[in-house]
Amino acid sequence: MSTSKQQMSTGNQRVFLAGASGVIGRRLIPRLVKAGHVVGGMTRSPDKTDLIGRLGAEPILCDVFDRDALIQAVRDFAPDVILNELTDLPDDIESIGAHAEMNARIRTEGNQNLIDAARSSGSPRILAQTVAWQLPEGPDAAASAQLERSVLAEDGVVLSYGQFYGPGTYHENNIPAEPRIQIDRAADRTVALLDAPSGVVVITD
Repeated sequence: MSTSKQQMSTGNQRVFLAGASGVIGRRLIPRLVKAGHVVGGMTRSPDKTDLIGRLGAEPILCDVFDRDALIQAVRDFAPDVILNELTDLPDDIESIGAHAEMNARIRTEGNQNLIDAARSSGSPRILAQTVAWQLPEGPDAAASAQLERSVLAEDGVVLSYGQFYGPGTYHENNIPAEPRIQIDRAADRTVALLDAPSGVVVITD
């Protein structure tokens, strides 16, 4: 796994943020806006659009698995960057195993739909999240490997995060094993990587 050098991003870009209401998405929106970017925050949950708007983004209600609607949403927003922070994880960490196939689908079909939407909208840069630790053999590991290959094939950036810890994460009151990254530092690092060269960026403490 290679690690790209971190670069500071320039402001005034249009950022289509998929997964805007997630644990890192909610932290990214105000940071992106403060950096001078215009953010379209995508969620599939109607009850999350008000939150996204309050954080400073333009709410975009769309399901990543509705390929045609997603392509239209991306075309309408006309982004310079697509930032894929989508996951399908349970509220309870003990139930992660039961969600492996759903999370894998987000990383395969969902990520491919975002790539197809990018291709139909002037090919904005793509950044997509994965994990910095070795996943056990299974659908999630295979999906993460597929996501990495597909994003790099588009000259995109793979954001390889350590385990999140801090408020709102699975590890609110404890520090997990390495690799790990405090959630606010993860958001800060992500904003600074919008213009990073294509590659895999490991984001850890």
